[in-house]
Parts: sequence; structure tokens; C-alpha cells
Amino acid sequence: MLETPDYSHFTSKDYENIYEPSEDTFLFLDALEKDIEYLNNLKADIIVEIGCGSGLVTNFLAKHLKNRKEVQFFATDINKNACLATRQTCIKNSNENVNIINCDLIMPLRERLNGYVDILLFNPPYVVTESNELGYRSLEAAWAGGKDGREVMNRLFPLIDNLLSSKGVFYLVCIKQNKINEIGEYFAHVGFDMSIVLNR
Repeated sequence: MLETPDYSHFTSKDYENIYEPSEDTFLFLDALEKDIEYLNNLKADIIVEIGCGSGLVTNFLAKHLKNRKEVQFFATDINKNACLATRQTCIKNSNENVNIINCDLIMPLRERLNGYVDILLFNPPYVVTESNELGYRSLEAAWAGGKDGREVMNRLFPLIDNLLSSKGVFYLVCIKQNKINEIGEYFAHVGFDMSIVLNR
């Protein structure tokens, strides 16, 4: 079993402003661990995590990929506190080569990274909510997903084909209410294969 990055620096006060690592976070880590041989063979040059929260997912790969020192990591979050938290987690785990950007999805990096992203990671806000609960830049942004829990995801999906490199792979956390079959149909339509790495 691969070691989880150290996040002992966070207190309950921190979790008033950032998403506390929870079942979905650890499911994501377990899925990446299950695929670690594949990810090592991919020999990624650029890895991007959208919605980095506490920074555990990015730091997990920064800790366990064999070529981690050659990889450029980018971590984005719309919540400034999450970006600061990810920086703390990077420092705590001695991962200094992570570029952390406070932004909406991946918008300011799109042109620069188009066609270069080898691994794209997204644990999105997937909870089904009213659409008017979207648009926050604080903790609510971590969970409020709007209609079918998909409104934030649906904004990213059209960008993925251009973002990924020729060997690129996209990892997404979602729940049944997000209509997973529809997500699979969308990606099949644009030429991607989808498989479920792990579910609980």
C-alpha cells in the first residue's frame, strides 16, 4: 500500500475554508494507486489537478511516480484558501515542483498547455444542488455541482480533447446522480474510451 501524503498540518479551523479530505479523496488516491504501474509507464511530463483542495492528490503522485523529478505539476483551485493549503501540503511533503494557480478550472493555462497534459485529475463539485448555488470562490465551490451535479464538469469536458497530449489520460471522480452513462456517451462521441477504475 502506497503512503498517503502527510496532511497532519491541517486543523479543524483550516477545514472551515477548504475541503477536508474525505471518502472521495481517498477513493481517488486508491484509484491512482491501482493504476500506478500504468501511470509510471506513461512517463508523464505534465500533470494537472483541477480543484486541488488540500493538495493530497497532487502530492500523492508527486510522491510515488518514479519520474516525479522530471514532471511539471500544476494544481488549480478557484478557492484561494485551497491554493494556500496545497502549498502547505507541498512543503510538508517536500514537493517543491508544483505550480499552484488560483483560477477557475484551467482557464488561464488553456492555451499554454493545450496538447501537453499527460495526466489530468479532477475531483469536481459533484453534489446535486440548485444552479444558483454555483459561482462561489469559497468552500461551497468544492461540492456544489448544480443540475445533476454536472454543471462544473460540463464546462470542463469540451476542453479535454484539446488539453490532453496524444498519450493523455483523464481521471474523474463522480457519483451515480451525475449520470455516468451520459458522461461515457459524451466522451465516446469525441473519440475517447472510458473505464471505471474503482467504485465504492
